[in-house]
Amino acid sequence: MAAADMTQGKTLPHLVKYAVPLILGNCFQLAYNAVDSIIAGRFIGKGALAAEGIAGPVMNLVILGITGLCMGAGVLMSQFFGGKRMEELHKEMATAVLAGGIFSVVVALAGFLMTDGILSLLAVPEEIRSMTGIYLRITFLGAPFTCFYNALSAALKSVGDSKTPLKFLMFSSILNGVLDLIFIGLLGFGIVCSALTTVIAEAASAAMSWLYIRRKVPMLCLQRSEWRIDPPLLKTTLQYGSVTALQQAVQPIGKLLIQGQVNQLGLDVIAAFNACTRVDDFAFTPEQSIGQAITTFSAQNLGARQPGRIRQGLKAGLLLEGVYWVLIGTVTLLFRRPIVSWFVAGEGSEQVVTLGAQYLLHMALFYLWPAMTNGVQGFFRGMGKMSVTLLCTAIQTSIRVVFTYLLAPHMGISGITYACVAGWMVMLLVEVPMMFHVLHTKQFCKE
Repeated sequence: MAAADMTQGKTLPHLVKYAVPLILGNCFQLAYNAVDSIIAGRFIGKGALAAEGIAGPVMNLVILGITGLCMGAGVLMSQFFGGKRMEELHKEMATAVLAGGIFSVVVALAGFLMTDGILSLLAVPEEIRSMTGIYLRITFLGAPFTCFYNALSAALKSVGDSKTPLKFLMFSSILNGVLDLIFIGLLGFGIVCSALTTVIAEAASAAMSWLYIRRKVPMLCLQRSEWRIDPPLLKTTLQYGSVTALQQAVQPIGKLLIQGQVNQLGLDVIAAFNACTRVDDFAFTPEQSIGQAITTFSAQNLGARQPGRIRQGLKAGLLLEGVYWVLIGTVTLLFRRPIVSWFVAGEGSEQVVTLGAQYLLHMALFYLWPAMTNGVQGFFRGMGKMSVTLLCTAIQTSIRVVFTYLLAPHMGISGITYACVAGWMVMLLVEVPMMFHVLHTKQFCKE
């Protein structure tokens, strides 16, 4: 494994080499849910597609909470690696894996037991309530595997290796798709198999990460005596990670509230919204990956005390965000109907496709705004300013939820798109001045 020291060399190649595997890896991770939704919608029916759509924000709340903690730990590990402080890197890795494991087991058990209450809170239609509950309970059990993989992945990414996690996600995504096709597409099993194959794929990616580090990455191999939680580092990790986790959780909480409004608009809108949010995920995730590249670049150079390179990394990262928006916006605009049609077939599918295409027509133009917000937030995370990212995310989500409840009853699914853009624009109005303030502090002006 070749670590990438981002404190030296040209800025843009570092970001591209780091971001591209990360983008592909995250897209393969999204493929878990997309494949489940496509196969469920086409082979089980639009009821299954709607059920998975309702379960999606709930599981995203859990997954993003876990990944938020791991991202916070990853920032610390990147700073330690940039400052060549390997002993502290080892302590942080052990703390992240052990503390994260305990947290994820508690979350999985609590979610399993609280499923009925969650379904009632979301006002899930009675016709798909049982199906949604089964899917949720099984996928909750995959939370510890998700945490284990993300903690080990954060360690690899902190030393600049974003390629290896991609390989594991590619394998597990393919495994997930193959198992879905066999058990659902060919053998006709129901939504239980859709959930089980996702958990199996998550477990596979976690196991492969562990074996790879033990055999191929000496700098991250911990001795038995090092496997313990370091209290001072745990406190710092929680300061970083809890804010990041809370930030990561804010958006799915908002999605849950939005889902509650969507559920009032009928089964066709629920199914269309689920299909479109899968497309949104594929649009947003590369933007987030570029932001994470900015985070790692900034954190390593913060550890090395090179503020000039941090500024260069921010400029190059925002340029990449803009280029990506042109690409994803064009593809979505031109192929919106065929894309939505992948998710549903059979009686009543045409209305779902029409509603989904209407949603994506607007969103293709709006994807620029989250691209910019993700780039700026990547900078703040790398600088360790987690409270700024939390504040801006909370503002964006709150405005999006309020506008959804105001617009969706009158404008339908299009109202949700306008609510999104309102949130992103206000978010930029808040965080861009704060970014320029940081860039004009003594820390940056001395170079």
